[in-house]
Amino acid sequence: MEPAEMERLWDAHTAGEFAAHDVDATMATMVAEPYVMHLPTLIGAQGGRRVRAFYTETFIPEVPADFVVESVSRTVGTERIVDEMIVTMTHDRKVSWILPGVPATGRRIEVGVVGVIGFADGLIDHEHLWWDQASVLVQVGLLDPDGLPVHGAEITEKLRSLTEG
Repeated sequence: MEPAEMERLWDAHTAGEFAAHDVDATMATMVAEPYVMHLPTLIGAQGGRRVRAFYTETFIPEVPADFVVESVSRTVGTERIVDEMIVTMTHDRKVSWILPGVPATGRRIEVGVVGVIGFADGLIDHEHLWWDQASVLVQVGLLDPDGLPVHGAEITEKLRSLTEG
């Protein structure tokens, strides 16, 4: 698959999720039996029916209204995209794919996310999504960083300072 086509497909996929909130548009970018896994929380789904249900019942309805994805870098290979992003949102609702079992805290979250997106047969085959869960827990007040080698939003501030101009 051509790199430009993989990028176009991935951008259409994320637009379906975050801009249009359209499960059909999102699923149209994927193979019949894809999988999606948010690895820090082990939340996601495997198989077309389950992935559709995950997007319909969990992921898309739980996207906060102020959810923003800021691109940091993208590497495109022959069968994969590795996308480095900064995600910002207010934890103003249940967001079980990033904070399972945690009611809304009203706190701002800013976290670096890496997506490894695999392609097969001209469509998205899978998503592996990674982030620093300790940073998220610090930002919502569930983990005290005092005396621990963890940080909150300072991580994304540092990332921005390293990648700007």
